[in-house]
Amino acid sequence: MDELEALDIARATLFLILRISAPVLLVAMGVGILISLFQALTQIQEATLTFVPKIVAMFFVLIWSLPYMGQWMGTFTEDVFTRVMTLR
Repeated sequence: MDELEALDIARATLFLILRISAPVLLVAMGVGILISLFQALTQIQEATLTFVPKIVAMFFVLIWSLPYMGQWMGTFTEDVFTRVMTLR
């Protein structure tokens, strides 16, 4: 395996990490913005109010997207194993 193949695998790994983490992080950010807007409109300044809705929303998105994440990870793993097997 030369440097270009190693860099290609590293690049693919970073894109896979972004693809897997993006849905959960985007939902957490969206729920956080909505709760912050609610707090600003109602003058409720409770710091712990943001945690429970964020965790619940992230949990549901994680459960919903878990099959896709597994499929992407499986495809990536097969690709890496295929590359390693063709080195011989």
